[in-house]
Amino acid sequence: MIVRIVIFCKYRLLFQLTCLKFFINMVILYFCIYNPLIMQEAFDIRNSKNGERDFESALRPLNFDDFDGQYKIVENLKIFVQAARMRGESLDHVLLHGPPGLGKTTLSNIISNELNVGFKVTSGPVLDKPGDLAGLLTSLDANDVLFIDEIHRLSPIVEEYLYSAMEDYRIDIMIDKGPSARSIQLELNPFTLIGATTRSGLLTAPLRARFGINCHFEYYDISVITGIIKRSAKLLNVPIDELAAREIGGRSRGTPRIANALLRRVRDFAQVKGNGVIDHSIACFALEALNIDKYGLDEIDNKILNTIIDKFRGGPVGLTTIATALGEDAGTLEEVYEPFLIKEGFMKRTPRGREVTELAYKHLGKIKLGETGTLF
Repeated sequence: MIVRIVIFCKYRLLFQLTCLKFFINMVILYFCIYNPLIMQEAFDIRNSKNGERDFESALRPLNFDDFDGQYKIVENLKIFVQAARMRGESLDHVLLHGPPGLGKTTLSNIISNELNVGFKVTSGPVLDKPGDLAGLLTSLDANDVLFIDEIHRLSPIVEEYLYSAMEDYRIDIMIDKGPSARSIQLELNPFTLIGATTRSGLLTAPLRARFGINCHFEYYDISVITGIIKRSAKLLNVPIDELAAREIGGRSRGTPRIANALLRRVRDFAQVKGNGVIDHSIACFALEALNIDKYGLDEIDNKILNTIIDKFRGGPVGLTTIATALGEDAGTLEEVYEPFLIKEGFMKRTPRGREVTELAYKHLGKIKLGETGTLF
């Protein structure tokens, strides 16, 4: 009899410990996923307070009709969005890739507005644990849009969890470790994932294949940039003439973000050095003071070209050598400055290194060595 009582007490204690352990795991799962005090709530761009300091967000259009440029992409997205609304389904996952500052975040916000659904924003480096991703996905309502900026910087573990969420709208969370580890499957509402990246080549093939809509952004031409500047000036209640808008647009590297930043700086010069109106003369004065030339090259761009010409006879020269001569990081030169110089024809990349072109000599007013004239 005593043996039976001891055995009964032993199994009862084990059962109670198992229940307690399960309860603790559920509490941990709750705090990791559902508790808004533990996990910071995702930013909703439409609920943000747009003011003077939030310059970028204040000037962002909220519908397709107000979005200038990228016409082929916008026309296709209009059809995809309208079809999704007619079917009452979530839009297929969208990948937006291209250089920075061309409107990837703005267009993702427009998509959510046109779909009339919620919009959550996060970035790849922020999602470093599967629990972070689970908390974000479970907070989405049906057909909501989740925007992940710099999606190529997602950790491999989080990316693996994202695969099942994108395809089957469910995610598996592991509870506990060792022999008592078990998986809990969380069902998700249908949603649309919009990923934005400046380096699409770094995306893994399985992740890239799960995006049904791929959009590559191109640089804007001067006429479109001029229209964007005039629209931004109107929203800021700053008078600006056509010549001034074209002057700023011509020095904006074909990028709306740079155009809006230059407009803000020129506006400061107009208020302090002028009468508050941005005309052609004050625009030229402000841009020269900012060391932005007529091609949109800044001080560092011209310094790179001058270094290659003066110190290395125009090239070819290695990128690391240029970076050492300038005191800059080689990665910064390659990712920030070099693409625009190559695009505009001031520099070319060869198997032996970087070389400047005839346009660079002409722009800087320098004579290429060996071209002083011939006898015939």
